[in-house]
Formats: sequence, C-alpha cells, structure tokens
Amino acid sequence: MNTKPELAVALDLPSRGEIQNLVRQLPPEVKWYKVGLELFTALGPPVVEYLKNNGSSVFLDLKLHDIPRTVERAVTAAAHHGVDLLTIHASGGPDMLATAASAAAKSQHNPKLVAVTALTSLDDSDLRILGLNSSVAEYATSLAETALAAGIDGLVCSVLEAKAFRQKFGDKPILVTPGIRPNGTDAGDQKRIATPADAVEAGASILVVGRAIVQAPDPAKAAATILEEMYASV
Repeated sequence: MNTKPELAVALDLPSRGEIQNLVRQLPPEVKWYKVGLELFTALGPPVVEYLKNNGSSVFLDLKLHDIPRTVERAVTAAAHHGVDLLTIHASGGPDMLATAASAAAKSQHNPKLVAVTALTSLDDSDLRILGLNSSVAEYATSLAETALAAGIDGLVCSVLEAKAFRQKFGDKPILVTPGIRPNGTDAGDQKRIATPADAVEAGASILVVGRAIVQAPDPAKAAATILEEMYASV
C-alpha cells in the first residue's frame, strides 16, 4: 500500500452507465473505487472487471462473515476477480480470520484483507442493546487485536478509533476509514463521522467517501476539494 493516504470513492449507484459516467468525470488522482454489497449484488463481477480494465484499484466491501470454509472460498473467488482490497468481519473469530488470510496469501492476485471492527453506524447505546457492556472503542480494539493476530492486513474503523489504532499497532496495518464527511455535509446514517483532514491526521490509509462525491452537483469538483483537504494535511 502507498504510504500517502488514498481516496476511495464508494460507487453507490444503480447502473453500470451511471458508474461509467462518474468514473469518467473524476480526476486521475482517484485510484480507488469501493464496490459495496448493494452494487455487487446488482451488477456482480462485471463491475469489478470494468474498473480493473480502467486501471483502477478495487475495494470490494462485502464484509464476509460466515463459517471458515465458506469465507475461504469467497476470498479465493474474490481474488480470482482481481480485487485489491476485501473486507471481512473481525467478529467472525480467529479461525475464520486466519483461514481468510491464508486463502488470500495463496491466491495469485493476493488481495489485501481488512477487518471490520465496529460499524460507523453503531454507538455505545447500540452495543448495550446487543448485550455488550463495553464501549465502541473497547469493542473495536478487542476485535482489531484478534484480526491482526490472525494475519489480517488491516482494519476498517471510524476516524475516532483510527488514531488510537495507529498508535497501538504502528505503521504497518492498513486503516480504512468510512464515515468521511466534508464540512457542511449531512451525516446520513452514520453516527461516528469525521472530515478528510481529521482522517489524515488520525493516520488513515484509505478514506472512503460516497454520497459527498456521488450525489454532488459537480462530482469532479467535490472529489478535487476532498483531495486538496487530504493532501494539505500530509
């Protein structure tokens, strides 16, 4: 991974035509595109193939969480499609995580795996409803330790946890931060959000931005503004 923070645009769009139109508009500094569960369910591997043929890096965000054998096969299949980054749930446990890491390492393309710690849509009150007595920060840290010990390459976390993770785990782990909102934009369904500058300052490797670019009147300008804010902080 590049040591310079990267912007990943979340392609939260319903059709291939709209995706192609957006990708054509964005500046060349945008190398990464996130294909999430909704998009991959709708369009499948062809959207990954299009992005790879475009020279882009693909972040496949399926948040795999199942028995170890099923996740192993899913990682192998994703690697076959040439994805560069793939998410799995850290809460799947040590065996699932280690099996996933082994499958990625054995594949020809060798995608990097990042483990989701605590979703940015959750806060402490949500954890209490789920029967967990720890704070989001404590819960996320425990999951992060488990994932990295199992050989996972990095973590998906909010900016609120990223700084602590960088201090605790050092420079090696990839830290992916969703919930990025430029100043003045709506939080949407995210509860733990931060600005691009906050994320870079916290030590994020990849900043994920969706609607602030995809739904902007001028997506190219919106992306350029975010990139400028990111790199002004480096």
